[in-house]
Amino acid sequence: MAESLLFSIVESAGHPNLTSVYQRRNIREVRLPSIRKAIQELRRQCPDYVVAEFFYGYGNNYAGANLGNLDVFLASLQKYAPTARVIVMVDKQEQQHAERLAERYPVFAVLAHPVSAADIDALLPA
Repeated sequence: MAESLLFSIVESAGHPNLTSVYQRRNIREVRLPSIRKAIQELRRQCPDYVVAEFFYGYGNNYAGANLGNLDVFLASLQKYAPTARVIVMVDKQEQQHAERLAERYPVFAVLAHPVSAADIDALLPA
C-alpha cells in the first residue's frame, strides 16, 4: 500500500497530537506551524489529507472576502491538490462560520472541539 501524505497545520495548543493515528494508517505527516508555511509546502508537495483548525476573523479587515485563517490556503489547495480531503477542527462557538467556509471550499469534515483521535481515525481510510 502506498504511503499517503497529510498536512497537519498546527496553529494553536488546541490542535491534538494525532501522529500515532497517522502512523497506524501508513500516512506520512508533515507538521506545519502556520498557514503561510503550509502554502509554501503545498508548492513542493501535494497532500492527500489536510487537518487544520479554523479561526474566524473577528474584527479583521477581510471585507467579506475571507472568513478566517483557512481561506487563502483552501484556495491554493484547489490549484495544487484539488482532491485532498480537508478535515477542519473548530471551536463550538465558531462552528457556524466553519460551515460557511465549507460552502465556499471543498471540506471533507468539520469537527467541533474537543476532537479525539477516534474522531480523526474514523475519517481516514482503513
